[in-house]
Amino acid sequence: MIRNYFKIAFRHILNNKGFSAINILGLSIGICSAMVIFMIVYYELSYDRFIPDDENVYRVVLDAKFNGSEGHSAGVPAPLGAAIAQEVTGVDKVIPLFQFHGDVTATITDKDNSAKPTIFKNQDNVIFTNADYFSLLPYQWLVGSVTSALKDPFAVVLTENKAKKYFPELALNEIVGKHITYNDDLLVTVSGIVKDLEEQTTFKALEFISLPTISETSLQQNFMMTVWDDWMTYSQLYIKLLPETNPVKTEAQLKALLSKYNTKVNRDESNTMSFYLQPLSDVHFNHMYPGVGQRIANKSTLYGLLAISGFLLLLGCINFINLTTAKASQRAKEIGIRKTMGSSKNQLVFQFLGETFLITTIASIIAFAFIPVLLNIFSEFTPPGLYFNPFHQYYLFVFILVLIVLVSFLSGLYPAMILSGYKPVAVLKSNSAIVGKSRDIWVRRSLIVSQFVIAQFFIIVTIMVSKQINYSLNADLGFNKDAIITFNTPRDTIASHKQQLLNSIKAIPGVELAATGFLSPADKGVAFTNITYPAKPDIKGNIQIRWGDYNYINVYKLKLLAGRNITSTDNNKEFIINNTYAKLLGFNKPEEAIGQELYFNDQNMPIVGVMQDFHDQSMKASISPLVFFGGDQGSTFHIRLKSGKAGAISWQRPIGDIQKAFKETYPKEEFDYAFFDEKIASMYETEIRTASLLKWSTGLTIFISCLGLLGLVIFTINSRIREIGIRKILGASVTQIVATLSTDFMRLVIIAFFIAAPLAWWVSYNWLQDYAYRTPMSWWVFALSGFAMLLLALITLSVQSIKAAIANPVKSLRTE
Repeated sequence: MIRNYFKIAFRHILNNKGFSAINILGLSIGICSAMVIFMIVYYELSYDRFIPDDENVYRVVLDAKFNGSEGHSAGVPAPLGAAIAQEVTGVDKVIPLFQFHGDVTATITDKDNSAKPTIFKNQDNVIFTNADYFSLLPYQWLVGSVTSALKDPFAVVLTENKAKKYFPELALNEIVGKHITYNDDLLVTVSGIVKDLEEQTTFKALEFISLPTISETSLQQNFMMTVWDDWMTYSQLYIKLLPETNPVKTEAQLKALLSKYNTKVNRDESNTMSFYLQPLSDVHFNHMYPGVGQRIANKSTLYGLLAISGFLLLLGCINFINLTTAKASQRAKEIGIRKTMGSSKNQLVFQFLGETFLITTIASIIAFAFIPVLLNIFSEFTPPGLYFNPFHQYYLFVFILVLIVLVSFLSGLYPAMILSGYKPVAVLKSNSAIVGKSRDIWVRRSLIVSQFVIAQFFIIVTIMVSKQINYSLNADLGFNKDAIITFNTPRDTIASHKQQLLNSIKAIPGVELAATGFLSPADKGVAFTNITYPAKPDIKGNIQIRWGDYNYINVYKLKLLAGRNITSTDNNKEFIINNTYAKLLGFNKPEEAIGQELYFNDQNMPIVGVMQDFHDQSMKASISPLVFFGGDQGSTFHIRLKSGKAGAISWQRPIGDIQKAFKETYPKEEFDYAFFDEKIASMYETEIRTASLLKWSTGLTIFISCLGLLGLVIFTINSRIREIGIRKILGASVTQIVATLSTDFMRLVIIAFFIAAPLAWWVSYNWLQDYAYRTPMSWWVFALSGFAMLLLALITLSVQSIKAAIANPVKSLRTE
């Protein structure tokens, strides 16, 4: 019997190729998007799940407040790990991670330097840690032992791929005992090799230097190993608690440690610091505590992706229901004959569910085949490391089987119940008996309204997100961002090198202005400093700082409201403040701040200028009180190129000349520059990706919704074919018939708009609250969405309506 069900299903598909193709297309779009999104979400949520007893693993993080400003850090004071190991109870393992920061160069040499060294620049993920690191993570040891590999100073453990990269001609057991020099001054010996981790994890280290190495070198000062009142993000700490240990009690012990060793904090409410235990499961998702080079996923984004996949699947199911019921009249006689021959309602239900299952299976196979293509198209949205290999991702087969059963049931149950419920006498007598039921019409109209609610919701939200991004990128930021490049110079003990490079760059014909300094006016990084105004010492604020030479202001065309620029002779003795800071200090007019003194670096320095406020961070943050300090200590070069009609093409030569000058000064270093306007755009990288994803989702939603509308049009025309013929015989024009057929459908689209508009307004309004400076909720966004959807619906309606209106009425009446 089941064999006959599928045989009939195949015949039905082949006999209705266009109808089946539309059904399969709608379902395959929903299923393919659901599978890709499932892969992304599963990948992100599986981070660190492979670690044994991961529920007992925590990262120690820090919350601090200085001068009334709050901060959060994944870095902690360096001596905390040793103190926890000695003084805190209930702790099973202590794992300090000291990231080897900066541009790390690894040099492979023989101990006697008999062979030419091999140099590997810009090596990432080099850390200092202890043996507990390998007890926490289930590494497989290929050579060496977890108990001895990191016991002694100047030892390093490598992952297998890193070992083969450094020593490609040696067997793994021959690599142990070889030497690596980091940054020309740290010579270590390979003491072990472990297999690379293939699971998703926040622990990205590939080279592990023994922790005792720090105390034997100048790195002890760099990592501030004895300092309790300062910290760096490069110094992180993980602990694993014993199963019966209460994390709250451990945090209380950490508070006691802080009070014992750091007497400078927690004296008043404006100067506090505290440690917290962050669960390992939260590390990959918490933006408050980003680690060095750590990629943070956004759970709300993942939930949004799941919602999008759910909507697309739901639209595919609704589309299938509408199209199937619209074609019901063509199967009426088949159902009547089957019932007359003795088929029961249950048999017919199983038959139609079997047809739906077959169509869903075909759609799933097509969707499965297109997953690699879709991953390639949306590569900018997928997390790095995500790949498609179903023979190693067995969960995909489980997911697609569940999806096929679920979609088949949701899509096929209602049409199966409707089709199997026809009375044989009525359907064999006339097709008109199967159409026009008010309940069925109400269900179909509800389905089409819900489709267009989703579609119009996506349109409005997409326009609002794009509008805010355009506002952020094109608003007056308070500085010039065009035709400016920046690059950093390496650490250098020869002070004249930087000035020599600056003079060479200034002499290049295509360079308009060049300056040295610290951060750009707006940057992903922030730098706060402790500055006081002696006349009002009680004024406390979070003061950002930038510094540079006297050309810095001119490169970015920062506008002065009062006073002057710093002078070239007194670079390190003068301040320019922004208008926000001037108001914070109590000056009603910018001119009043000129000549006043700020206390900084143990001395009073005059304010020589007040500059117009500019957006020092993204539009999500309010403009901060900020000072510009004249100084040439910065390692960042800020260069404004001469603009030409040819645009970027005219900049190729001066950039090449700048690179040549850089190489002459720093022959061993890589020249890596960035356009400043691209750095500004990168601040909104997440929003730009979200907008792009929403555009794709909106397009697919509209496409599937129009297919559903097409199904309802087909159904309605089939049910009113006699009426259309009579109207035409009585003299109705094609326009009048099309208007008659379209009125009800356009009413459904309008109803959907009035449902979708307030929902989209609420979501957009709440999303915009993340921005301190935001675009207004313009009325035209909603008007444009409604008009666009009406136009698309009208085009979809016209295709079938005009065809029915121009058909020969004699044929339709003869059929009736």
